[in-house]
Amino acid sequence: MSADAHAQSAVAVDSPVVIIGAGIAGLTCAVYLKQAGIQAIILEASDGVGGRVRTDMVDGFKLDRGFQILLTAYPEAQRLLNYSALDLKPFRSGALIRDQGNWLTLQNPLQEPLAIFQTLASTVGTLSDKLRIAELMRRTQSLTFSELFQQKPKTTLAFLQEFGFSEQIIDRFFRPFFGGVFLEDELTTSSNFFEFCFRMFFSGDGAVPAQGIGTIADQLASHLAPGQLWLNSPVEQVVGNTILLKSGKTITASAIVLAVDAAQAALLQGHPEPTDASFHQTTCTYFSADPTQLTLSPDQRKLLLLNTSRSSVVHNVAIMSDVAPDYAPADKVLISVSTQGPQTISETELAEQIKRELTSWFGEGVQAWHHLRTYSIPHSLPIYNPEQAGEDALQKPFQLSPTLYQCGDQTAYPSLNAAMQTGREVAELISKQ
Repeated sequence: MSADAHAQSAVAVDSPVVIIGAGIAGLTCAVYLKQAGIQAIILEASDGVGGRVRTDMVDGFKLDRGFQILLTAYPEAQRLLNYSALDLKPFRSGALIRDQGNWLTLQNPLQEPLAIFQTLASTVGTLSDKLRIAELMRRTQSLTFSELFQQKPKTTLAFLQEFGFSEQIIDRFFRPFFGGVFLEDELTTSSNFFEFCFRMFFSGDGAVPAQGIGTIADQLASHLAPGQLWLNSPVEQVVGNTILLKSGKTITASAIVLAVDAAQAALLQGHPEPTDASFHQTTCTYFSADPTQLTLSPDQRKLLLLNTSRSSVVHNVAIMSDVAPDYAPADKVLISVSTQGPQTISETELAEQIKRELTSWFGEGVQAWHHLRTYSIPHSLPIYNPEQAGEDALQKPFQLSPTLYQCGDQTAYPSLNAAMQTGREVAELISKQ
């Protein structure tokens, strides 16, 4: 019997642990519980695993649901994922920056030693800025992860200014690059999270699996036993140790784990739903093109493209098929364009405006690009300002009641690493009960 059929035919089910949500946190929790001898049931409302970490097939293209990369230095990912099986395809370390009609390049000479002279000559920042980057690398690597997060937080912008970086490099590199990571351009995100991200970027690669970001979730799900995962099983409400599914069926559990975002968790418990002001928003627009319609030089290939003009609809551009050829058919190019914040125009209007802006980048060939799909993601990342950070940043309550637990990046800091970390920690907490 399939998991879907099982869920529909059951009148009432008893289970030791039920996890609501088959995103990265929920899957990680289930994998660690299984290692401890506990086979949890995972209830997933949608037709697949991964939550925000999914990949769709569209006309032969692999489209991640929003531009996403795996930072290979993430300790939790290293602990659980099989990188070889994922066949990771790395971006080059650095960025190609569009600034007032000119291209500026900033590369990591630790990974590309021959780029050191180009990096030193780059007008992205001053020579002092480049020396301070090296100093910041030493600083972040000298602290443990706990020490990084236990520092007194401030905004990222205040941290960069106090560290001595010029407005030139803040506006030309830090704002467009980390603004894209944080999904906010004011750099109000907590400085301790910035330092963690900075260390991750310079300690490893930013990469995508060859077959799409969704294969991370698929790999985690492959560790589970048949019958553990119930797809198309939306939950209506959680009351005590009882779960009411929207189908009308009920499940009783000795432990329930909410592995959903803060908005869904509130609804399931009958609490007021957080407003969109609790989340950063982004829109990802995909285009296909013929190779002749997008020509990049060898120095430009496999770098993330950033726009210093943050009032544009084009914030970050990634040529996905350049990095991972299997993302597109052999004779096509796949382009991902990220736009931060809420959108007030239609998908069609946004796609046309993106093409108009990128014509000045790449030439008239852009007008022949084909719009594949647009993903609007209102709950992309939980907001993580200094108010949400500090000494207790990694100590949010995982146990909400004797039978109810929560995990996910909203309980720690916004990243795949936090989703996996909190999933593991909740599994360890339950297995010790």
